[in-house]
Amino acid sequence: MTSARDRILSRLKSAPRRTMPERPDWAAPRYGEGRMTQFRAMLEAAHADVREVSAAEWPELLRAILAGKGVDQVLFAPATAAGRKLAEAWATGEAPRLVPYDRPIEEMKPVLVHEVQAAVTTARSGIAQTGSLVLWPTPDEPRLMSLLPPIHVVLVDKARIVDSLADTMATEAWAGGMPTNAVLVSGPSKTADIEQTLAYGVHGPKELIVLVIGEAA
Repeated sequence: MTSARDRILSRLKSAPRRTMPERPDWAAPRYGEGRMTQFRAMLEAAHADVREVSAAEWPELLRAILAGKGVDQVLFAPATAAGRKLAEAWATGEAPRLVPYDRPIEEMKPVLVHEVQAAVTTARSGIAQTGSLVLWPTPDEPRLMSLLPPIHVVLVDKARIVDSLADTMATEAWAGGMPTNAVLVSGPSKTADIEQTLAYGVHGPKELIVLVIGEAA
């Protein structure tokens, strides 16, 4: 007696073979000197706050932005280069106060959920075409840092902003080593109901602040 499995396999084997359709011609967009303009325009269209700032000045600019929003506790990654610079620049004790992510997640949950109002992480690169930030979570900078606090601050090197996702994958050699969790962020968290009314902050940060760091502001 022929089993259901055998009948299904037989039908699959006897089905006529079809050739795969040709892939359409496609070329990655090129923005040239307009790359930063495109990157900024796409992020701002998604309600992100984008600032260009020098490598020397970004900690004080960030302090001013967050203090102006009434933020008094900021989560940061003390083991990263950006975290060390932030800790040094904010050592005066002025508000906001830095809170290090330096404990197991079980101990950090109350801090993440109830105490800090903002978190600072770094982006591996930026994508001009879509206004996206490529986050590559690590043990020092885990995904929860960019997911739970109401305000997410992302630092991105201006020199690492490329034209497209294809350029990102090629430049960073993703084919030779994909991350376990690459995250593309293109604005604050948002969702819409059946009437298409947007709400921000439902599934993640309600504000996204992007500091594009270069040699000059």
